[in-house]
Amino acid sequence: MELYENLTLDEERALYAATDAEVRRCLFDGPADGESALKESRRIRVEDCDFHLRYPLWHVKKGTVIRCRMTDTSRAALWYDEDVTLEGCELGGIKALRECDRTVIRDCRINSQEFGWLCRGAEITDTELVSEYPFFMSRGLRLKNFHLTGKYSFQYVEDAVIEDSVLDTKDAFWHSKNITVIDSVVKGEYLAWYSENLKLIRCKIIGTQPLCYAKGLVLEDCEMEGTDLSFEYSEVNATVRGSILSVKNPAAGRIEADSIGEVILDDHQVKDGGCRIEVR
Repeated sequence: MELYENLTLDEERALYAATDAEVRRCLFDGPADGESALKESRRIRVEDCDFHLRYPLWHVKKGTVIRCRMTDTSRAALWYDEDVTLEGCELGGIKALRECDRTVIRDCRINSQEFGWLCRGAEITDTELVSEYPFFMSRGLRLKNFHLTGKYSFQYVEDAVIEDSVLDTKDAFWHSKNITVIDSVVKGEYLAWYSENLKLIRCKIIGTQPLCYAKGLVLEDCEMEGTDLSFEYSEVNATVRGSILSVKNPAAGRIEADSIGEVILDDHQVKDGGCRIEVR
């Protein structure tokens, strides 16, 4: 493999279309302020490099990026890639990952608004992400030991499995389809409105007005904290350990809990399929 080592590169497309190459301990920065350093590369290994310039890894196929650092000036770092793995990296630029296929991310620290939009088949483990609007319209996500600090997370996401994770977010899972969350903490307001086939297993759910207007909603052996006005107009099958602050106008199904502070059934309820509510 061709080796590029201990270089400072600031030209436009500095290593454009590099193929079967290793890039080690290089700095992508300088007065030329060039973009797209490794665009259209194939079968590359990038290790211990610093990226300060924009769009460094676009249209890459089969790449491994190890212990690299991308600052906030390295905007839109990975777009339209296929089969790229990142291990032990730090990503700080906006829109760091978009429209990529089969991305693997392990042991990374990421601070990127609008992260992971329109991606397919991403696998993320042992990683921390701060992002205002992550994973919009992505599919086939697999997340494990994942810590998210976000706001409008997983909107329109389809076919995802999330395990052993902490999701500290706001309007998570709106309009999502076929999501399973296992052994995780999900904290935020207005969780999963308009979702379809969301399944929460042994999860702790925290926050106001969760799980409304949902279809095919399942909770198995979950806890709910601070969850007032839950399940409005949802089709739900829920078993909850402990208490629910309040349940409002569930549309259909069954809700079981140790206690429910208040059950609100409005006279003007517009969807009533006969939800069964049981307090142990």
